[in-house]
Parts: sequence; C-alpha cells; structure tokens
Amino acid sequence: MSLEAIRWKENKLEVLDQLLLPTSTEYIHVTNVEGGWQVINKMQVRGAPAIAIVGCLSLAAELVNSSYSSCPDLIKAVTEKLQYLVTARPTAVNMRKAADDMVTFMSEVQEKGITVEELKSKIISRCESMLAIDVDTNKKIGSFGAQSILGNSNAKKVKVLTHCNTGSLATAGYGTALGVIRSLHAQGSLDHAYCTETRPYNQGARLTAFELVFESIPSTLICDSMAASLMKSKEIDAVVVGADRVTRNGDTANKIGTYQLAVVAKYHEVPFYVCAPITSIDTSLLSGESIPIEERPHKEMTEVAGVRIAAPGISCWNPAFDVTPAALVTGGIVTELGVFKPSEMYEKIKSQAS
Repeated sequence: MSLEAIRWKENKLEVLDQLLLPTSTEYIHVTNVEGGWQVINKMQVRGAPAIAIVGCLSLAAELVNSSYSSCPDLIKAVTEKLQYLVTARPTAVNMRKAADDMVTFMSEVQEKGITVEELKSKIISRCESMLAIDVDTNKKIGSFGAQSILGNSNAKKVKVLTHCNTGSLATAGYGTALGVIRSLHAQGSLDHAYCTETRPYNQGARLTAFELVFESIPSTLICDSMAASLMKSKEIDAVVVGADRVTRNGDTANKIGTYQLAVVAKYHEVPFYVCAPITSIDTSLLSGESIPIEERPHKEMTEVAGVRIAAPGISCWNPAFDVTPAALVTGGIVTELGVFKPSEMYEKIKSQAS
C-alpha cells in the first residue's frame, strides 16, 4: 500500500501536508486555484508530477462550484488560472506543460460545438485522469529503471542511492526514482537503499526515509556530505534521482545537491540515472543554461523546525535546484518509454511518441 499525497473523491481535493511529516499526517482541503497555488508554493506538496496534478485538480475543484455564461468566457478564465498556477514554482516544467495541454484541449473541444457545461465537465474529467495516468507512468519508469540497473550490474542484488523525494509523496503514487527502488525491492533484487537527508529542506530525511520505512524497504539515511565515502566503501551499484525539468540535450534540473552527486558518481564509476516522465522533458529548451532556478527563503537554511541554527547576521544563498550536465547522466534517462542516453533521448522520444 502506497502513501497518498493527493486525494480526489466526489469532486473534493485533499493534499497531505508534507511540512508536518514524518511526525504528523494531516490533509489540507483545497477548494480553489488560490488554495492550490498556496500549497504548491509553500511546499506542502512538492515533486514535479504532484505539482501539476494538484494544480489541475485545484482548478477542477473550483470549477465544480463555478458557472460561466459562454465557452469563450470559461476558456479565458481557465487559461488565466492555469498561468497563475505556473508561477507557484517555476523550475518544474510539468505544470507549464499541463497548462499548455489544457489550453489546446479546450480549443479543440470548443470547435466541436458543445455547451459551456459540457466543456466544464470535460475539463474536470481531464484533470481527474491525470491521477491514473501518473501512477501507470511511474510503474513503467520503475520497471525500465530496475531492468537497466540489473543489466549493468554483476550483482544479483543491488545497492542504490537516491536524493530528495521522488516517491508516492511526489507523485500520484508509486514514484519515479523511488519507484525504481520499489520495483527492485518487489522483485527481490534490492540489497539496500540509501537516501540523502537533502538539506536544507530535508526531503530525504523527512519524506523518503518515511516512505522507505512505511514500505519496509531495507534502507539507511546518510548526510549529504557522506555520499563520496558511501560510494567508495559500500560498492553502490547506481544512483537514481528524479527531475523537475530535462532539456533537449539531457541536462537536468533537480533538487540542489544532485549535481555534486553526479560528479562523485562519475569519479567512482557508479551509473547515474535520471528518472522522469515525458511531461518533465522540455524540448523547447536546448540546454540547462536556460532553466529558471528558483531561490527559496533564507530561513530554510538558518532554521530547523523553527529553531535558529545559523549565526545571526550571516548572508545566505539558497537555490532550490541545480543543473546536472548531460555528460554526467551515465546510466541514462529513464522514462515511461524506456531508458535513453541523453544524446539520443530527444530523437528516440520523438519517434516513439509519434
């Protein structure tokens, strides 16, 4: 049984408040787009796939109790609300893609001559469908990633390191990089999983560790600064991470600290995998240099659970993400369509998706 970060039932949206984990599990009732923007921006929900799903379902929840005089009015309002949701956290591309896809969908449906209520119903249904699609996508990513790791290893059981949180709490269920670990465990091929604490927000210590314990997966938490020593001493077979955005050439924006893990993995000849659905791949950007990097409040670095740990008066630099160059993604990019080398990803995905 996987954890539920997102609940949608009878046109009502509830989001697990991940700021309270692992000590408390409480759900936030989101009734409109403003509420969706707030839980995304405050990181009460996080993870690129989950951000898009919660954003769209917050729109659906608002539409249930809204009325519009015409299809053009509805389309205009929905488009504006979607663009607003994109601003909540700009680095992850999934919300932007979901917004663009919905605008295209509304335009195509309107041309078929339907009523405003019919259009509203179709928009809500399309938002709802994202949940099942995401779980199916994640299971495929998990399977492809597990196969690739085992194929590149001489061991019957492998040791894997992951960073940040990419499991059920970051998606509609199962997870991307953590889904690969889950898949390895399910088939009896996982020796041990290691997760970083992922400072400064501690998504690894609070969330990934919580999921690993919940699923009874053999696992160990390490500090971010221990990764090099871990790879040297524990014979790690692979590093698996998620992605908030992958550019056409395979450069990857992910949680801060990913880049240094990739550098260390390259030195120790440990395959480094990026696990991401097609919705996280932004072919409009040629390289990672064009990815906007969100900067977070300084108190995320200077405080832990409201307690000051840094010297008063010190300045801070707190980027939420970094960009890992494609050359360091040595294992490949794992998608629901298969595992691809960064250099071949764009053409392969384009040919399979067409």
